[in-house]
Amino acid sequence: QVQLVESGGGLVQAGGSLRLSCAASGRTFSSYAMGWFRQAPGKEREFVAAINWSGGSTGYADSVKGRFTIFRDKTKNTVYLQMNSLKPEDTAVYYCAVRTYGSTWNKRSDEYDYWGQGTQVTVSS
Repeated sequence: QVQLVESGGGLVQAGGSLRLSCAASGRTFSSYAMGWFRQAPGKEREFVAAINWSGGSTGYADSVKGRFTIFRDKTKNTVYLQMNSLKPEDTAVYYCAVRTYGSTWNKRSDEYDYWGQGTQVTVSS
């Protein structure tokens, strides 16, 4: 059974920081790409950041570039999203996902086949 469990969400003031974690279990994910997506109320799920299996290649949405950093610890089967300089428009449920049939990251949510349950991030102005 594959499981992805996110943690680290919460309420923070604008300009603050949060670090999200996504712990994977049930399989060795070190060979797979992983990504973070988010969904705000009334909006479609959107790409935030992703990382390839080695950690040597990452991608970001333009809206978070320079503020968010994705990285992984393969020994812990965990991927992280460090979020700095948070803005109210970053408020959303954040989901991590794994792409088991591809080692390279992708911006399309339909390229990922396992998803976590999501963690709420709320940024107050």
